[in-house]
Amino acid sequence: MKKRIAVLLSGRGSNFEALADSIAAGRLPDTEIVLVVSNREGAPGIEKARQRGIPARVIPSKGLEREAYDRLVVAALDEVNPDLVCLAGFMRLLSPYFVERFRGRILNIHPSLLPAFPGLEAQRQALEHGVKFAGCTVHFVDENLDAGPIVLQAVVPIRDDDTPDTLSARILDEEHRIYPEAARIVLEGHYRIEGRRVILESGEPGKA
Repeated sequence: MKKRIAVLLSGRGSNFEALADSIAAGRLPDTEIVLVVSNREGAPGIEKARQRGIPARVIPSKGLEREAYDRLVVAALDEVNPDLVCLAGFMRLLSPYFVERFRGRILNIHPSLLPAFPGLEAQRQALEHGVKFAGCTVHFVDENLDAGPIVLQAVVPIRDDDTPDTLSARILDEEHRIYPEAARIVLEGHYRIEGRRVILESGEPGKA
């Protein structure tokens, strides 16, 4: 039986496409994306999902309290029974209700080497802080912002002439590479969690 992924997004959905491409190429085997949900009307990622023949729904979040909205999304997810929920540019902090419902089955990707620079505009934060390396992190989602146990990270050196846009583009390439790999690790169960540490069965550190 195929493993089932649901994707939540708010915008262009490039990480959704990376997951879908990896499934099509066999890099994420025996897996299917069963639903894509957006909280924003007109999100390009929804149209991309429909073009691929993947079920897609818009559940608008405007004007709703966090948990009230999350209950609507959870109801939609319960209809498709996902093994894994992947946040792909989903611009909302999940409520404790949502996290508890899918605890240990929610992944997010963030464009920094967490715990550095959580939240919005991580690339700008990195440049303003003057760090020499940035990157991206795939982590489990808990009730806090960009704070769950880390599955994989990728490092991107910062150039002296970088802008937030140029740095973002190079980080995005790495996001597209490691997100499907992290999803595969979690879906296949090739890990264990000790405290905050995600230990991969291969013995390799969480760096791809």
